[in-house]
Amino acid sequence: MDNAPFMDWAFTQSPFALAIHDRDLLCLRVNDRMCQMFGLVEDELRGRRLTDVLHGPQYDAMEHYMRQVLDTGEPMRRGTRRRVPGETRERAWSVAVSPLKDQAGRTQAVWIGVLDITEQYGARQRLTLLNEAGTQIGTTLDVTRTAEELADMVVPRLADLAIVDLLDAVLSGHEPSPGPLTGTVALRRVAHQSIFEGVPEAVVKPGEVDIHPESFPAAQCLATGKAVLTGVNDLAFMSSIGNNPARAATIRKFGIHSVLSVPIRARGVTLGVATFLRGQCPDPFEQDDVLLAEELTARAALSLDNAWRYTRERTTALALQRSLLPQRLPRQSAVEVASRYLPASAHAGVGGDWFDVIPLSGARVALVVGDVVGHGIHASATMGRLRTAVRTLADVDLPPDELLTRLDELVSRISAETDADNGDAQSDVGVTCLYAVYDPVSRRCSLARAGHPPPALVTPDGAVSFLDLPAGPPLGLGSLPFESTEIELPAGSILALYTDGLIESRGHDIDLGFERLRHALTYRAPSLETTCDHVLRAVLSGRPADDVALLIARTHALNDDRVAAWDLPADPAIVPDTRRQVARRLTGWGLDDVAFVTELVVSELVTNAIRHAKTPIQLRLIRDRTLICEVSDGSSTAPHLRRACPFDEGGRGLLLVSQLAQRWGCRQTPHGKVIWAEQVLPGLDASDASPQT
Repeated sequence: MDNAPFMDWAFTQSPFALAIHDRDLLCLRVNDRMCQMFGLVEDELRGRRLTDVLHGPQYDAMEHYMRQVLDTGEPMRRGTRRRVPGETRERAWSVAVSPLKDQAGRTQAVWIGVLDITEQYGARQRLTLLNEAGTQIGTTLDVTRTAEELADMVVPRLADLAIVDLLDAVLSGHEPSPGPLTGTVALRRVAHQSIFEGVPEAVVKPGEVDIHPESFPAAQCLATGKAVLTGVNDLAFMSSIGNNPARAATIRKFGIHSVLSVPIRARGVTLGVATFLRGQCPDPFEQDDVLLAEELTARAALSLDNAWRYTRERTTALALQRSLLPQRLPRQSAVEVASRYLPASAHAGVGGDWFDVIPLSGARVALVVGDVVGHGIHASATMGRLRTAVRTLADVDLPPDELLTRLDELVSRISAETDADNGDAQSDVGVTCLYAVYDPVSRRCSLARAGHPPPALVTPDGAVSFLDLPAGPPLGLGSLPFESTEIELPAGSILALYTDGLIESRGHDIDLGFERLRHALTYRAPSLETTCDHVLRAVLSGRPADDVALLIARTHALNDDRVAAWDLPADPAIVPDTRRQVARRLTGWGLDDVAFVTELVVSELVTNAIRHAKTPIQLRLIRDRTLICEVSDGSSTAPHLRRACPFDEGGRGLLLVSQLAQRWGCRQTPHGKVIWAEQVLPGLDASDASPQT
């Protein structure tokens, strides 16, 4: 049987585009599919070289490959993309160039086979893009960065322009709407990318809010929860952009013809919209592109949802932490203060650093800085408990060493509670603290620390030193006692209290941190606020790995003319004369309006000291933001406020003082106690005079 017709049919009807060229590269035969690729007929090619008929670098390359196969006798494979004459879409082709050899194995001609692999190529490209998206989208827990990664991924491989718009709730960490969003929608531009540098097609800049009417593709896909494919051939789309001249002009200028909007949804929550546009690419989006865009957006949506949830949790934790810190520092006259709190890097979580300024009796002030080791909600909650405890202990005027002792006991109890909650697992709560009390009358400052970095002192002449205080163990160990150190500070001295996050930078020796802080504090800034900013810039290199709390205080001194003191004998007869001396001093201060109440308070306190306490007895008046009356004696027995019965002859003194004064209290001293009472001065209301707790 003659097989020649079958061989001829196989050549002409092959799904491959086929051609045979001799050793001189002349075309011997070509089938119809190859002719269609070139837009020619067989007679135009037969007997001629390819470059004699067709011109271009791709045809020069083809002849180069044929010559190489003729010389080596080895086949070659290449891939290419080109558009067939009469078609608008570019196709992918697999090109095989193989030798045709005689019985002796000599290459006499070359055979060229070209196969349309557009569908396989597209599928492979889509799989490659999806695989890369799995590793390159969601590399951080940052919403904006994740949106940028999605836009960067699809341009130019899927779209000429990619836009990611999100709901404001996602960026602020609040709960977005779970259901479809209908009607006009406001979206904030988070990221966009273009084949053109600078994204000139965008009419909305990142960070700006864009209003999408109900008929716009982005609003439609949010309402339906499905992708919307449209373009310039869609009258509804052209009508929807008619109310935005800038957007319409951009579409005309850049030839944007195909638009694909995909809702960004994850775990049943709508986060925003991803919009893909084509202009330079002549091919409109097809169904395969829609499926690819939906898959890419779905993967990005999970990463965006994770980032949003992390943002929400971190925002909540930071809000909790900041609510536990002073919202504003209280008004007082002892020191001028400025503070900064700088959270750690986002991946570290919230910490347990805190600071506080606590007005005390006698115009004194307490300065405190502490650090709960670790990060997270537990550290912040522990910090809140300790800050409250410090304020409570400060309110009873404990000296610094005794206050730290009481705080040490509290931390031990917190550790025990934590161990019980964790099934007896060892989970010690590490806490360091520095507590200082400054008296503007005597200009003396008493300090104690528990494992905390020492404070820095800047004297009025600009000299900087770190106070040599007994270190003391961290709180919660219950081992060594704490020691207080008392120093005298010239008026205008600066104390800098801080947590270890300021000086223990990653990769740097702590000694270098101390030296940087010392050098930064030599800068003479116009204000303490400026000093705080300068210290953070000079000491820290980038975002700190640990939280940083910084409290800077400049000491003031009360002039002698604002303090009056009288040493009193233990004789009830001196009470009337004492009242007269107090009245004269109040007249000299221009405080006649409070003289009557003050005389009553002085009379009760002095009388109680004479009757129930020991010598020495001293009366002191301090004119500060309030009028402070103090009576000290040599007895450590503290008085107690009680309600006198109708027929009792005594017991009403402290009750009367508590009703007449704004605040009153008792504090222990090394040699006895002080009973004090404060009154609001004329021209000040209670909020101006009282501490902000």
